[in-house]
Formats: sequence, C-alpha cells, structure tokens
Amino acid sequence: MAGHVVPHFHNSAGVPAIRIGAREFMCVGARPPYDHPHVFLDMGSDDEIICPYCSTLYRFDASLHGTDTNPPGCLYETPAAA
Repeated sequence: MAGHVVPHFHNSAGVPAIRIGAREFMCVGARPPYDHPHVFLDMGSDDEIICPYCSTLYRFDASLHGTDTNPPGCLYETPAAA
C-alpha cells in the first residue's frame, strides 16, 4: 500500500522550526493521540510557513528530499493496518 501522496510532518519533539524538502504538505501537530486536525499547508513561492494550529515554523530546504526533515524523524507515516 502506498503512503501519503502529500507528505505529512509532525513536531512531537516540540522544536521551534523544522526544515523540509516540500512546499506543499500536511501538518499533524504531534503524533496521535496528541495530534491536531491535519491541516494542508502550501508555501507557494515563500520559503517558510507557520502552522496555524501548533505554531511550528516550517522552512523549505532545497537540499532535502521531499520527505526528509531536519531535525530528522519528523515525517509522519500512518501505521500499517494489522
């Protein structure tokens, strides 16, 4: 089964900013069950955007692949069904 078409990122560590390699993505807040409504964010031509729910600052970094993050580990992947 394929993952998300649009990457989903989380900020479970509570860092003030996350660098990502995508300009269009979903923010889930922290990992469930502490997540907020999954919100679609689009930077457009800007290089950063703030999530209106959790106030995480996302910064576009062209040196990262679309699902890579800095700090590492902020990509949210839906757990596989049992």
